[in-house]
Amino acid sequence: MIAIENRLDSIFQIVGKIQNYDWGGKKFIPYLISEDNTTNSNYAEYWLGAHLKAPSLIKTKKGIISLNQFLSQKPIEKLGLNVANSFGKLPYLFKVLDVNKMLSIQVHPTKEAAEIGYNNENKKGILLTAKNRNYKDKNHKPEIMVALSDFWLLHGFLERKKLIKNLSETKELNFLLSTFINGGYYELYRTVMEYTQEEVNNILKPLVERILPKFLNNELDKSSPEYWSAKSLKSTGSTDIDRGIFSIYFFNILNVSKGEAVFQDAGVPHAYLEGKNIELMANSDNVLRGGLTTKHIDVVELLKNTKFEETIPEILNGNKNELNSEVVYNTTAKDFELSKIELDNSKTHNSISNSVEILIALNGFATIHQNDKKYKLKKGQSILIKANTSYTITSNKTVEIYKASVPTQK
Repeated sequence: MIAIENRLDSIFQIVGKIQNYDWGGKKFIPYLISEDNTTNSNYAEYWLGAHLKAPSLIKTKKGIISLNQFLSQKPIEKLGLNVANSFGKLPYLFKVLDVNKMLSIQVHPTKEAAEIGYNNENKKGILLTAKNRNYKDKNHKPEIMVALSDFWLLHGFLERKKLIKNLSETKELNFLLSTFINGGYYELYRTVMEYTQEEVNNILKPLVERILPKFLNNELDKSSPEYWSAKSLKSTGSTDIDRGIFSIYFFNILNVSKGEAVFQDAGVPHAYLEGKNIELMANSDNVLRGGLTTKHIDVVELLKNTKFEETIPEILNGNKNELNSEVVYNTTAKDFELSKIELDNSKTHNSISNSVEILIALNGFATIHQNDKKYKLKKGQSILIKANTSYTITSNKTVEIYKASVPTQK
């Protein structure tokens, strides 16, 4: 039974949904939301949103209902006029992630591509729950992540000279140099993605035999592709070698510190490798996979939706508003905006929600003031604030809150 208390007409406590994927950790998310992991399960993600797969729950005067049901009632009042007219529903999905094992290499489609792909798979009669289904909805999935710990990820193709250096210095991959120099990023990626599993095994076996002993002896640095390639081998029991190892040598390996952010737009190949983060994305579950996974890989769709260009990583520190104790991580996405509020007994946060907002406290204890009413927000708790609500947040101690909203449309 979920214990939810609500005393306000514009601010509501909501409870998210756990996703127990095998790559998740066992302690961070249970500790955050004060839940005992009695079954020793993997707590990978905590979802706050109205996605049909796992909508959050919210308590109203009429009882506990799903968030999507709640927002469908008087949507202009709750979402805000612009969001209701532009999207018709909550346009974002808010998550907390605990990446214990590497996630699959993936690409997200543009909105146009998602609509086409979704309709085509429907015409083919592929069930939404089918393992070979690529498009679960018609939406794009740009996303931003903010590190809550030391965090590692793959992000976009390396600059040309850096990729040439990787291929030149890795003897087992030297033969791909001419493919890249003559055919560019597309031809290089297409070539390795179209190899048969037998070809992948034959090519990568010598690499595996060379780097795995070094990994087991702690001789590899985390900034090297050898480290993550070897770690991916160690975490699988399969005799087949994952073709995603090629991509680890092709992509940027990023290490971001707590509070730093990375934005990933449609077409940018990426994979989370290790750490904990807050993630905010468009309300979609469309994923095209390229490796480090046992799930379905559709090479044709993957190649069709990937940006084959060098990526110069941009680490976002956000725009700081010291007077309001807020850091806003601006992106080009129209579906969402992520910010962080840090308070102590000397600071106050004042705001008027121009759209529907969801807030989660990562630590500490805060009080939300709305007119003459107060609401207590503790570690791991979340609230939804309706559009056009004026409120103030205070704290007697240090508190860290992340806020999901929709940017003002210009």
